[in-house]
Amino acid sequence: MQSEKGNKQRSQIAMYQGRAQTSPLHNQSSHSAAPVSPQLLGTWLYVAGAAQLPRHLLEMLLIDHGYLHVEPGASEQELPITQSVAMGNQCLTNNSTYMEITAGSTTLVKEAKTQQTVGTVMDLSSEDVLLIQHQLQRERTYLGLYLYARNLSMSRAQREEFETHARCLGLSEEGIVYAPWRRELCQMEEVERGKSPWMEPSAAVTASPPLGTRMLQGTGNRSHIG
Repeated sequence: MQSEKGNKQRSQIAMYQGRAQTSPLHNQSSHSAAPVSPQLLGTWLYVAGAAQLPRHLLEMLLIDHGYLHVEPGASEQELPITQSVAMGNQCLTNNSTYMEITAGSTTLVKEAKTQQTVGTVMDLSSEDVLLIQHQLQRERTYLGLYLYARNLSMSRAQREEFETHARCLGLSEEGIVYAPWRRELCQMEEVERGKSPWMEPSAAVTASPPLGTRMLQGTGNRSHIG
């Protein structure tokens, strides 16, 4: 059973439920190889993250809420992304990445300037959930997993599927951090218009701010809500 703490948090964010934009869906099996382009379009709400890099885990604890907005591109193979996260008393936005739909139906997240692949959209059983596996190359490759959804009314089965993916990547279940959605710093309408302060490209997809960003106050996120 979910804890009373989790139920309280979900009641606090009820105002946000149903606000995310939906998009046309192709008729397809719920176990398709990868999302097709129209299914990815619209606004996704940031739900949770897990990461191997300690700095990213610490930054997740400062995130109150966030959005990922996917727009039509010049072709169905390239979809621009605008990402916004609320940290401290700021809403930070980044639009330097895009999704690339490859011939094999794999959806990659790429940095626009360098063309470097920074993430992959994972296969999930629900069309209302978006899971991005992030990869950061330093002295080694650090993995991260970031969960988005059309609304915040996720079922226990959807949460367990996310946690299973995290374990398969070697990410600790105790290290999963769920966004509390206690404030309204990032307004979805502003996210879609790209009118929030700009965020460095290195923060794209990871739901993390640029290195050296000064946080004015924490949001008190809790890791792994059972």
